[in-house]
Amino acid sequence: MTTPQNIIVGLSGGVDSSVTAALLKQQGHQVRGVFMQNWEDDDNDEYCSIKQDSFDAIAVVDILGIDIDIVNFAAQYKDKVFAYFLQEYSAGRTPNPDVLCNAEIKFKCFLDYAVGQGADVIATGHYARKEVRNGNHCLLKGLDQNKDQSYFLYRLQPHQLARAIFPLGGLEKPEVRRLATEFKLPTAAKKDSTGICFIGERPFREFLQKYLPTDNGEMVTPEGKTVGRHVGLTFYTLGQRKGLGIGGAGEPWFVAGKDLAANKLIVVQGHDHPLLYSNSLVMDDLSWTLPERPAAGRYTCKTRYRMADAPCELRYLDGGKAELVFDEPQWAVTPGQSAVLYDGEICLGGGIITATDNNAITGVSTD
Repeated sequence: MTTPQNIIVGLSGGVDSSVTAALLKQQGHQVRGVFMQNWEDDDNDEYCSIKQDSFDAIAVVDILGIDIDIVNFAAQYKDKVFAYFLQEYSAGRTPNPDVLCNAEIKFKCFLDYAVGQGADVIATGHYARKEVRNGNHCLLKGLDQNKDQSYFLYRLQPHQLARAIFPLGGLEKPEVRRLATEFKLPTAAKKDSTGICFIGERPFREFLQKYLPTDNGEMVTPEGKTVGRHVGLTFYTLGQRKGLGIGGAGEPWFVAGKDLAANKLIVVQGHDHPLLYSNSLVMDDLSWTLPERPAAGRYTCKTRYRMADAPCELRYLDGGKAELVFDEPQWAVTPGQSAVLYDGEICLGGGIITATDNNAITGVSTD
């Protein structure tokens, strides 16, 4: 029998966090919910689901017979996450705000709030696991390979992991849906959210244009031939196929690079064009889940969510940077995204991609 703990669950209004709370209550823990309101700018428009999500979270705790707090972290989110998001896009990179949201909001602001309320630990509905090995709290991949979310948690520090649990890490999604039905939770059939945490399902370019200026320019081939016009380098990401508007015969077009100084978008034809592949990357802003950084050597990594683990070699560079050299070239490695390192099932941490050997982004300002 697990020793009962005082656990505060981050309830998002989705099925995963709902089942997390139900399981912990069933196990005899003292459970309380917190719904985090992290975005306020346009919470009345058709794409923002905050109100509905909060109603669903309240309906869940009503069924479970537990209390819930509605906590507003919108100011912290705008300062710590959204400002960074806009800064990175303005620099031509493609950030991952969900990674930063976990590190700065869910496992910092929320964790601090929960500890202040007397919680022993916090729980979330992430598909990841945690085990104590040799006295260290190790972040492990979720057993459901289709849902493993350790990639998004790689920036968690040892003290944050020590205070967090992930009850769904050993379950597969269909089992979570079944449990939600068994617990008679109102979120049992609710569709999973696939949008960025504050953007939701809205058209992404339309959203960005509310905050960042457009600066039209040429779409060119690597040879310099103009094949179209772009609406601003900010609004494109490496490997992008949709929304380019390039007609003509032949294979589909993909974004392969950005020349920021000349305001030109480099495009190529064919998914397997050589310019879409990288043999290595450099990352900075390194963050490790264990007290000691991993030794240089052989590991696997992910440069984006839902990709197969890629064997690589980790090398440390001067200036707090590191290099990953891949065994096989990797497709559309994108500056601004995260490179996450694994030792088997253990997520070791990683960093923010700053450059690749194919120099996909050039003309970056040093200001």
